[in-house]
Amino acid sequence: MLIRYTQWDGSQQGRFDAETLLERLAEQLYQTGSVSEALDSMVRHGMELKDGRRLPGVDELLKEVRQRIRQRQRDVNLKHSLDDVEQNLQRLVNSERCALEARTGQAARQEAQRQRLERLPRRLSEALRQLEGHQFEDQQAQADFEALLEERDNISDLENFRERFARMFQGAKSLGYRESLELMREMKQLERIETDLSAGDFEAVSPEELSELLGGQAGAGLQDLRDMRKELEQAGYLVEKEGVVRLSPKGARRIGELALRDIYQRLLKDRAGAHLTNRRGAAETTGQTDRPYVFGEPLNLDLVSTFKQTLSRNTGLPLKLAPRDFRVFDSDYATSSATVLCLDMSWSMSWEGRFGAAKKVAMALETLIRTRYPRDFFGLVGFFTRALELKPKDLPEVSWNIGDPFTNLQHALRLATTILGRHPSKNRHIVVVTDGQPTAYFRDGRLYCEWPLSFGGISARAAQETLAEVERVTRKGITINTFMLDDSPALRGFVDKIARLNRGRALFTQPDRLGEYVLVDYMDRRERRG
Repeated sequence: MLIRYTQWDGSQQGRFDAETLLERLAEQLYQTGSVSEALDSMVRHGMELKDGRRLPGVDELLKEVRQRIRQRQRDVNLKHSLDDVEQNLQRLVNSERCALEARTGQAARQEAQRQRLERLPRRLSEALRQLEGHQFEDQQAQADFEALLEERDNISDLENFRERFARMFQGAKSLGYRESLELMREMKQLERIETDLSAGDFEAVSPEELSELLGGQAGAGLQDLRDMRKELEQAGYLVEKEGVVRLSPKGARRIGELALRDIYQRLLKDRAGAHLTNRRGAAETTGQTDRPYVFGEPLNLDLVSTFKQTLSRNTGLPLKLAPRDFRVFDSDYATSSATVLCLDMSWSMSWEGRFGAAKKVAMALETLIRTRYPRDFFGLVGFFTRALELKPKDLPEVSWNIGDPFTNLQHALRLATTILGRHPSKNRHIVVVTDGQPTAYFRDGRLYCEWPLSFGGISARAAQETLAEVERVTRKGITINTFMLDDSPALRGFVDKIARLNRGRALFTQPDRLGEYVLVDYMDRRERRG
């Protein structure tokens, strides 16, 4: 076994896992309309991990880069960055002058060489270029010149850098030539990284280079950002089709499960998910969970759990059973329900996190019905100026429609009724989640749109046509349960009319409480009014 020890720099901490990434992706998907946008948001803003650590996003890395630039500008100055070069050049020029004065003969040639030395440009790189054709008399001066000549490109770059940025470096520490070259290269690296991160091109940034400049944690964080998508793809949560990243069926199912867990996990654990009903019917035990027996229920006895309960009280023989020891298998009664969720996708739903909350509830409800009530049917209708049927598999990537600002609840109810007609059941329900009164409707096959007469008011004709559709839905025996995310007086009056006509439920709630009320309503059908 080979064990390798390295210096701790913070980058050795455990990385994220695909499950944590998917949870964070789900949070972003509730607010956006595509996986790519959600991933971009995660990369840009970073995320909190389960162990309390934070994975920094591109914005935070960009902030660190800019802080490093400002820190260097506050700490150092470039006033004496070329002093050593100037002194070396002046020393070799003086030596060459002395050698020329000591040499006899060829007076014209010596005078031309002296004139060249006297007329050297003040800019060091240009002075070196002018001396390239000089035939040195002093051998040591020539050797010193050749050494400087090898540095000519560095000297020229440093001169340009100092001319552009010297005024920005106002620190107390003066840097020499070599330190200034290192600073110049560091600033160029940081500026290039800043440009790439600002443009969102974090793939162009080297994690190794970032570690060298900002420390191991920054480089490791960048590598994690680059690996997020790969991690989700390897776990089977994401797939790429025709150049577009999408959720896989496995990823869509798992996000629905996460939504359900977040909204109503405790209720599902406490009560194993049977619709409350006064009717008796055939029941099937799940064989997976058990609970205490309640007098009057069918005695689907779980013997193992019952004996364990008895033995926990008394281990002696014979066993002394008591009524409180009885545990029964949880049961799913063979009642079925058909539900269509009408989800408002108009532009106003983007305000105050309304659409994100509604979308999360839709995903949770779909998962609840698919996993706990497989005999039930769940359909989905999105509505804005028009209504359209949505597929549950597409739900994670739907978003509000900014191009159609009107709300056509009438069309949504009509389409939901058509869908329910394809799935006959004695218990048929339409769940409406919206934040505004109707402002669009169809009459004789023609679409009409109208704004309310006043802010917060009602569009009279749209409301009239929608209520007429409610009456048609009611005659078909379909219950409408309406969940409103706004409670203006005019809207409250309109929704109360729907409830009176249909005898369904109407509830006014905030986005952060929406999931609780919708799922509770579906599971126990209790009457709840705001």
